[in-house]
Order: sequence, then C-alpha cells, then structure tokens
Amino acid sequence: MFSSVQSRARLFGLLLSVLLVLTMMAGCSRQPAEQTPTPEMPTMPPTAEPVPTTIPEAAPVAEPALVGQWQGKIALPGAGLEIIVALVEQDGVWSGTIDVPAQGAAGIPLHDITVEGDAVRFEMLSGAQLAAFDGQAQPDGSISGAFTQSGFEGTFELARPQEPTTAEPLPYVEEEVTFQNGDVTLAGTLTLPAGDGPFPALILLSGSGQQDRNEALPIVPGYKPFYEIADTLTRQGVAVLRYDDRGVGGSTGDPTTATSADFADDAEAAFRFLQDRADIDGEQIGMLGHSEGGILAAMIAARNPDVAFVISMAGTAVDGYETVVKQVERLALAAGSSQADADAATVQQRAALDMVLAQDWDGLEAMATTIVEEQIAAIPAEQLAAMGDKDALVQQQVAAQLQALQSPWYQFFLSHDPADDLARVTAPVLGIFGGNDAQVDADQNSTALQAALERAGNTDVTIQVLPTANHLFQDAVTGGVDEYAALPPQLMPEFLQAISQWLLARVQLP
Repeated sequence: MFSSVQSRARLFGLLLSVLLVLTMMAGCSRQPAEQTPTPEMPTMPPTAEPVPTTIPEAAPVAEPALVGQWQGKIALPGAGLEIIVALVEQDGVWSGTIDVPAQGAAGIPLHDITVEGDAVRFEMLSGAQLAAFDGQAQPDGSISGAFTQSGFEGTFELARPQEPTTAEPLPYVEEEVTFQNGDVTLAGTLTLPAGDGPFPALILLSGSGQQDRNEALPIVPGYKPFYEIADTLTRQGVAVLRYDDRGVGGSTGDPTTATSADFADDAEAAFRFLQDRADIDGEQIGMLGHSEGGILAAMIAARNPDVAFVISMAGTAVDGYETVVKQVERLALAAGSSQADADAATVQQRAALDMVLAQDWDGLEAMATTIVEEQIAAIPAEQLAAMGDKDALVQQQVAAQLQALQSPWYQFFLSHDPADDLARVTAPVLGIFGGNDAQVDADQNSTALQAALERAGNTDVTIQVLPTANHLFQDAVTGGVDEYAALPPQLMPEFLQAISQWLLARVQLP
C-alpha cells in the first residue's frame, strides 16, 4: 500500500524518502527485492552462539525468575518491531538471544546481561550498531524500559508468551488454494460460509509492494486487515479470497520487473479461478482493493463486465504524479511542518518528478544528492557520528532512490491515471476514504472518483469518508506515519460496518 511507513512503500516522495535514516529499526514489508538496504538491524545467522555474562555477586536470588522466553516489541517514532528474547542462567552466568522475525533475524547473541533487583539490562551487536535495553520488571510480570541504538532512543516491552488456548471452531471453512496466471502461481486462502452455496464472493487486492495474504505490516505488529475483512464478511455469508502477492509466501514470480498492469492480471486470474468453482456464484464476484489495489480493481472492472461490484479502500483516482505531490504535502503537515514549508516541499517534489518523467537521471541524481546532504547535515551530531561514513550514507540513499524511481513499477504508476479506467466502470462502487489519511488524500480522490464514475454513467456509487481514519483505517489523530505503530493494530469498527452494510445490500445470499 502507499502507506507502508515513512516512504518505505514503493509510492514515496523523493524528499520524504530520506527519513529512512531516522527509522533504522523499522521493518519493511514494502521494499522491493535487491533494493539498496537502509540502516537497520542486520540479520544474523541463526546458529550464532549466546555470549555468557557473569552476574554481579550481589545480585538477588530472584533473578532466575527472568529465565525463559519473552516476547514483545521495540517502539521507535513511526515504527514498531516485534522481538523474541530468550534468557538463560546457569551457575551464576547469564546468556541469551534475540530474534527479530520481521527481518528474518534469529539467534542474535545478547551480551553484558546484568540483573539487579527489578532492573535488567542487556546489549546486542557492537560498535556503531550497539543496541542497549535498560528495563525494569513490572508488578504484572512484564519488563519495560528504554531502548537505544546509534543515538536513537525508543522503548521496549516484553511479556511472557501467552499459553496457547484451544480456539473455538470457526463458523466457516478455510481452504488453502492456488491458481495460475501464466507461469506465475498465486497461493491464498478462500473462506467459505457454512452451507452449500453458491456464495457471492469478494477478492481482496493489496496495495503497493509485496505483501502476504493478510496484508500484514511488520512495523505495525498484529495488523492484518485482510484477515479481519475476510473473517467479518464470511461470517455474514460472503466468500472471501485473499492471496499472497508475487514472490511472497506461497506465491511465485518476480515482482521487481512487474507493474500494476501485471498485478491486475494476477487479480483477474483470481477472478477466473472463482468463476470456475461450483460453490461460488459466478454472477456475484467483486473486488476490494486497498490503495494500489483500488487501481487494480478499476483496471479489471473497466475491461471485464462480469465484475459485479467494486470497493475502493483508500484507492487513488488521480495519476501517480498528483498523488505523490499531495502525499508530500499531507505527510509534511502531519509531521508538524508549517503550510509554507509543506508548499515548498511540494514545489521541490514536482521538480523531481518532472525529471523522472523526462528521464533526466543525471539532474535527478544531483538534486537528490543535495537534498540528502542537507537533511543528513540536520541530524544531531551524536546520531550522525554513530552512522559512520556520511558520504557513503549519502551515496547509499541516493542510489536507493534512483533505483526505485527508475523501476518499471514506478514509471507505470507515475503516469497511469485510474480515472481513465473508472470512467468505464458501471458496476456498483463503494469508495471509502479516511479523513486523516496522509497517504491518499480523501478530498482529492473522492472528488475525482465521483467525477470519473459520473462520466461512466454509473448509477450506483457510494462515497464515504470516515473522518478520523488514517490510511490503514485505524482511528487516528494526525494520520501521520509516526502514529501507525502506536495505534491499536485493528481496523476501525466503523470501516467494517460500512463495507458490510454496503455489500450485503447488493448481494443475494443462498
């Protein structure tokens, strides 16, 4: 989706992308394969041995209560990262490891572990990447405290893993499925209501970048919107298909050379797969697209009259150029910039995008280098020193931006205007937006969506704006990306109610 985190999505403004430097611990569910890495916790080999640490002689005898596995997260501005910590004590010697599942890191050794009363401290890595956890045991048995690395400060919290409970049987069927788009295999989950069917069905289309079938975001632990949508609607009688994007989970294919047009072909293959099933009503299959997924749904509905309905969940209705420019303004304002500064950023952004459209890569490289150098120069000296070679960091950031902006996906996205497709969609459409969405502006896109569908002569159009929703449809205050990890990782109930009521009014259940 366009919202991954602080421009880690494929859809990002050049000016904002250098903020990657400030979120080195953020996981990246949106980063294309082989993109130049940004500063973040490195993956360590899973076979790394724990580093033993001798505890102080004066340590209390209660220390072994800390032995065992803990799970929780590190929180930095705009980022949350799940962690698993294992602590071992033997004959007065402590050792341990930490796993970071979102980064594929397992068995990173902990060292300098000290436990004194209710206080516990441990470190990981070394040199410029040294990270320290200073925590305190809480009355409820958890551990929380301060996290620091390379001059950055955040917090962490750990708790004992919950004992697994026997889940109540689902009132519907979950079926693991695969389907083909040429030589690409897409794997997903089809949830089917109880009964014989045939059922109306909804296909869920994720946003930009490669995501799993639940549209999970590692930097917002627990956020799985497509699981929530599937569970909600299947309980109400609608079958739902969600699938892993190319190159993710059980799906094959190389996403690095693909564009939105290729991903739309994947989605239409999902549509044909459902049409061929006896338990699905082939005349009642529609699509819900989140962010870029809304672009895909419009492409398919414009050319395939069998699409029965479309739900655009913060989908764009203007071209990529205008989307990015508005996104830069909204994100700047959400981060606390003045309107004057936000306006200046949009002017500079337009200049950069004009170079992209003109294929002026030398000019763009020079411009990006100047911008990155200016922004890095504004970083506090302590943090800058911890980052190492400044020139190398500048080159790394600029190279990453050029690679992204030159990609087939971005080149297609920047020029493609979804309104051209929407102007040919006559199936019922629900456009739902967040008033606090800083990634896909509600006013800009709801107006364009309405106008395009009027040109199509579409007589069943519903536009709804949830005033406090952000791009992830969380209940937000500013809509800025720095809120994502701090908010509950669930969809707003108002969002689920809105799509349920709209859809159930337009389908016929068996």
